[in-house]
Amino acid sequence: MPLFWKKYESEATQFINELKAKKPTLEAEQRAGRALLWDREQDRQAQAGYNQARVSQQPYVYQTKSE
Repeated sequence: MPLFWKKYESEATQFINELKAKKPTLEAEQRAGRALLWDREQDRQAQAGYNQARVSQQPYVYQTKSE
């Protein structure tokens, strides 16, 4: 393979690179949006309460209970 060949780049990669070139603040905006929804401190007491309140599922979901 000659040294002057251009490395292959898919259309999707080209699109993303062009988008980043047009809007350099894109990655920072994505990180800020992620921080709104995902990067939060967890309330461990509330999570423990949710786990204790969980009701186990019966083996066959659609069968009615005959007690």
